[in-house]
Amino acid sequence: MAISKERKAELIAVYKDFLNRADGIVVTEYRGITVTQISDLRARLREVQGRYVITKNTLFKIALRDMNWPVPDDLLVGTTGVVFGQGNFPTVAKSVLGYNKDFPDILAIKGGVMSGQILSAAQVDAVSSLPSLDELRSQLAGLIVQPAAGLVSMINAGVASVAQVLAAYVQKQEEAA
Repeated sequence: MAISKERKAELIAVYKDFLNRADGIVVTEYRGITVTQISDLRARLREVQGRYVITKNTLFKIALRDMNWPVPDDLLVGTTGVVFGQGNFPTVAKSVLGYNKDFPDILAIKGGVMSGQILSAAQVDAVSSLPSLDELRSQLAGLIVQPAAGLVSMINAGVASVAQVLAAYVQKQEEAA
């Protein structure tokens, strides 16, 4: 059934809105996915600030061009669903790949787009192994705290050495008296 011009414009606007908030996308192909399975996938993705949308390829290409995103023409063929990562793309990619491992017969990862680069399925897998935003923050905090902790232990060692020298001097004085 044909889609009216108004509906096409509406879909393009929705895609643009998702792209505007996205830090990356994963392009998937779905085969025989049930409503229950797609609801489960969407629920998993919501937990990590992701969104899964079944797209109309030609309209999604228009939205990508309008938003100055690279257009992965070879990925946007057949039955396409797009996962939009909104704020923590590696975690979203990890969640999609986890779902793909659980249900390999109904969902295939074709590739994606991140930071203006078109990614292959293998590159999406590599992105999913990157640390999450929270993990990066904790690593950065550790790097900042580590030198300060070393300085404190060095100062404590110096103070302890001075205290030991003073104690030895006092003991020597007492022995001499």
